[in-house]
Amino acid sequence: MITKKRSNGKFFLGITVAALLPISFYLITAQLSKGKLKLPGHYLIEKIDSQSLNGTTQLDTIYHRVGELELTNQLGEKVTLNGSLKGKSVVLDFFFTNCNSTCPKLSANMRQLQTSFKKDTKKEASLDTIVQFISITVDPVHDTVAALRAYADRVGANHDRWWFLTGDKKTIYNFIRNELGIATGPGDGGAEDFIHTEKFVLLDKDRFIRGYYDGLNDTDVRRCADDIVLLTLERKKKKKK
Repeated sequence: MITKKRSNGKFFLGITVAALLPISFYLITAQLSKGKLKLPGHYLIEKIDSQSLNGTTQLDTIYHRVGELELTNQLGEKVTLNGSLKGKSVVLDFFFTNCNSTCPKLSANMRQLQTSFKKDTKKEASLDTIVQFISITVDPVHDTVAALRAYADRVGANHDRWWFLTGDKKTIYNFIRNELGIATGPGDGGAEDFIHTEKFVLLDKDRFIRGYYDGLNDTDVRRCADDIVLLTLERKKKKKK
């Protein structure tokens, strides 16, 4: 069961993600400076601590921080979620290369996000440096490095900014269930276990879960793009304190 905490006022900027993200960035910045927008909430409560201060009990909510994950990308490189991507936000989804149902749409929408946050050679601080896109196979037995490389090329991935990962199945399935909290039922990652989820998951640079999105829904994907921008602005606000 996913426990979540989000602001009551949901916002949505009716924009085409790939074409108008710079405008979205400007509008979000302007609205946030006026206190009109809320930053993305945190998900998955780990525990609630209580302490007494001046006779008053105060509650402190501790949210789950996603643990480390080491897998192999489509270039045959061993990479880690935290070590290799320190300081970056991450958008994750799950697929398998032989999928002909939901996976092509998921990958098309992830490609839209990749295009939205493309490198701008005219700017020192380019949007491509703030986020990494990751697609993890749920069928690692068949999805070899070569299969992932071919799939990545087919969907138009930038190999530096969008990783397709494979590795030990039990490790991957444990990560999906116990680190990301995607409710897929019981399982041990064995031969009969199979997960097929349409979720995109957004992690901030500190590896707190900041959003779950329907990767098949264009509106939700645009909301994911806006939330990535908001996390960038959150960093700037913290630095000013």
